[in-house]
Amino acid sequence: MKYANIKYYDIANGLGVRTSLFVSGCTHRCKGCFNEIAWDFQYGEEFTEATVQVLLDSCAPGYIAGLSLLGGEPLEPVNQRALLPLLEKFKERYPAKDIWCYTGYTYETDLLAPEGAARCEVTDRILHCIDILVDGRFEESLYDISLQFRGSKNQRILQIHKEGCPQLFPADPS
Repeated sequence: MKYANIKYYDIANGLGVRTSLFVSGCTHRCKGCFNEIAWDFQYGEEFTEATVQVLLDSCAPGYIAGLSLLGGEPLEPVNQRALLPLLEKFKERYPAKDIWCYTGYTYETDLLAPEGAARCEVTDRILHCIDILVDGRFEESLYDISLQFRGSKNQRILQIHKEGCPQLFPADPS
């Protein structure tokens, strides 16, 4: 896997101050995407064990609330396989901090369903690590600058470690 960028001290992609990893590779190709350059699976730097250590170390200060995953598409199956060791190490090292993940896939149909588009042998383990999932493709026609932590009204912010997967900010019904 390759990654496009790491943002330290990010305050835009989840609650609090965070480290954000922008992975490379996305098959969605949403019209109006803010990060088209990261669609290419070969764009950016190699994601190595050294990268994992840099990310983990950057989350050590007490004022860092957690880690955010964006893209590209973190939940492309090839990216899930590469990210799993990072997420498991993060949860072991920082049990009080959270992981946010932004995906164009939909939780119920693409990630949970047995034949889901993004489902692979590590998906359940990945989902077990993620605390907040922002799901749904970016829809340019539903773009709304006033939305917190999402770009279009169809996207949802899900707290996935609570019974029944309650939505914190459900998709706008209109």
